[in-house]
Amino acid sequence: MSSFSRLSKRATWQLETEETSFAPSNSWSNKDMDPVPVEKRTWSTWNYVAYWISDATNAPVWELASSMLAIGLSWRQALPAIAVGHLIIAVVMVLNGTIGARLHVSFPVLNRSSFGFWFSYFSVISRVVLAMFWFSIQTFTGSECIYQMLKAIWPSVARLPNHLPASANITTSGMMCYLLYWLVQFPFMLVSPQKIRWLFVVKAMIVPATWVAMLIWAFVRVPPSQGLLNQHTTLKGSELGWAWMSAVNSALGLYSTLAVNIPDFTRYAKNEQAQRVQIFIIPIAFTLAGFVGIAVTTAGQQLYGETLWDPLRLIDKWDNRAAAFFASFSFLLATLGTNISANSLSAGNDMSALCPRYINIRRGQVICAFSAWIMCPWEILNEATGFLAFMNGYTILLGPFAGIMVTDYWLVHRGRVDVPSMYRPRGRYRYTGGVNWRALLALLISVPPNLPGLVSSINTSIYVGSGATHLFDIAWLFGFFVASFVYYVASVLFPATETMLDEAILEDPSENSECIDSKQEETQVGA
Repeated sequence: MSSFSRLSKRATWQLETEETSFAPSNSWSNKDMDPVPVEKRTWSTWNYVAYWISDATNAPVWELASSMLAIGLSWRQALPAIAVGHLIIAVVMVLNGTIGARLHVSFPVLNRSSFGFWFSYFSVISRVVLAMFWFSIQTFTGSECIYQMLKAIWPSVARLPNHLPASANITTSGMMCYLLYWLVQFPFMLVSPQKIRWLFVVKAMIVPATWVAMLIWAFVRVPPSQGLLNQHTTLKGSELGWAWMSAVNSALGLYSTLAVNIPDFTRYAKNEQAQRVQIFIIPIAFTLAGFVGIAVTTAGQQLYGETLWDPLRLIDKWDNRAAAFFASFSFLLATLGTNISANSLSAGNDMSALCPRYINIRRGQVICAFSAWIMCPWEILNEATGFLAFMNGYTILLGPFAGIMVTDYWLVHRGRVDVPSMYRPRGRYRYTGGVNWRALLALLISVPPNLPGLVSSINTSIYVGSGATHLFDIAWLFGFFVASFVYYVASVLFPATETMLDEAILEDPSENSECIDSKQEETQVGA
């Protein structure tokens, strides 16, 4: 009873009080939110290369590429769509990533300079929800890996009785594997961002080799002259054009979340140059990975008579149990690393900003882990069209978020920002009652036009007109450029003069002056 009584007290859950760099008290920051100290800036160029190679070789990237075939595109249209989408997102990734590498602060803190101290919580909460959705989707993918591994070892697992209705879109064995993968994944969520980079190195060595092996298998079983090269689109005219733009938008949507919160990772860079390699490695790695997904899916169409856009469903068709086990293990490793780095760590950073007195990155990851049970990812991934609709859906917010952040730092303030004020509710980034109305205006103009298309994608029986549907096909691009334009014009016509500086402030001037005075006193005493 005494243990229960302690757990029920709020003070028990408070984080240990620590000195923060700039915040007025630990109510507004904690150790994880503070600028990264020099000794913890450990990510090199090769760490970012390994990170993106490992992230490119994961199931959602495969599914994105192969699901484009399911909607009627051929590899000739799908591959350029993947390349163009990831080239665009790579540029945004480096622009926002440089901010994190230069200022060494996380996305939730950095976002206050453009949205305002209190309005920034809207984008942070939105990002938390998206991270939890993605976490649940990746967890479901990991459960499919567990199922295939178990099936390879113990074939009778496929014959376990199912006690769930067909409308559930998941079986009893599927739910069991979901739990098993969740348990395997959980301990890795407690690894620090400084150490998790080694997981990417391991992934970058093991997973791509498996993908190459699967590509060789596909070309041996179905030579390109009989499969891939004979594939043609079933779409024509404007229908083909809009399908291609939708595919580009889906490619943008795949990592549009990370394009917003990439400072969460680049803040650990050794220097600004270390993360700039992203502009090259992202489009190259993802285009090559997309090609493998398309080629193997095309071979699967010839061999099994259906578009198996989920690689785990393709593996399920294999008779070679050893190959199925090792391929599934490779996807499990890929899913594990991506889910921890891109989703749970991001959610942990965001939750830490929402409640810094009680939540640090580790606790935020634990909360994210338990949220995977309420998201029902098997519903989202039930069909290829549903997957693309989901990918397109959340880009209506992320495009404007990224546009506002890029425009504010590079064009409006031109890099001259005040880091200490980002930690202060009444600092220079308070704007009007904690809200930068220019960012709010940009969102109000760029988001609503895409809402009808979003509604139609969720419920296809609702007709909103071809114009609204086509606009939704380019939701990220529309949101990014419209929000950027509106925000820039509003900031130029009605500048927030209190935020305009002659040079960037990276440390607290008052603390710095105190240190100088202290050193001068010590020098005088010594003399």
